[in-house]
Amino acid sequence: RERAVERMRADFVANASHELRTPLASLVGFIETLRGPAADDPAAAQRFLGIMAEQARRMERLIADLLSLSRIELSEHQRPTEPVDLSGLAAQLAAEFEPRIRAQGAKLELNLAPDLPVVPGDADQLAQVLQNLLDNALRYGRPDGCIRLSVQPAAPGKGWPLRPGLVLSVADDGPGIPREHIPRLTERFYRVDPGRSRAAGGTGLGLAIVKHIVSRHRGQLRIESREGEGATFSVWLPLQ
Repeated sequence: RERAVERMRADFVANASHELRTPLASLVGFIETLRGPAADDPAAAQRFLGIMAEQARRMERLIADLLSLSRIELSEHQRPTEPVDLSGLAAQLAAEFEPRIRAQGAKLELNLAPDLPVVPGDADQLAQVLQNLLDNALRYGRPDGCIRLSVQPAAPGKGWPLRPGLVLSVADDGPGIPREHIPRLTERFYRVDPGRSRAAGGTGLGLAIVKHIVSRHRGQLRIESREGEGATFSVWLPLQ
């Protein structure tokens, strides 16, 4: 077990270093170009500065996700107890994402059950779960497709724990995920299509963050998908 933990730590450091090294090398290369061949070329300078700004933002997103993951892991053994209105939180995040979804030509369908009880949790972390799942649906769903966000009581016989709970789900109608990739999606830096993920601005840490937050809330995460039929990410959270 100790060897496995050490190997995981080494892999994590190697992956994080690689993810940071790529945009950093790009920045260094463009700085050298601006100091040399492009020093007197305003048009090239503007184009390079735009690329440099995007690479800097990529590093900023990655560092923010790394810090967030570290904070979540430190508190994972402490179960949160703050009462959270999950429907209200979902409606708030949906409103915040609406402009981005419309700009992409997609639409958002909300299905929030009325009069749901509160769940014990950390509102900021559950908002982060919603944000990451909606972000994934927006990045990897069809540009003109539909994203479905729902919060419902956990239905009996659906494979969830027998205790009372609520199920939050985000579904898209994108290309779907090949079955062999699904078990590994919550691994840090694991990507089904690395090139597409980086081009879309993903850090490869979003679902790892979701997994650890759900674990802290003593919940369960389920990923269901078929190629060509989109993907559904569902989170079960226990009630009081």
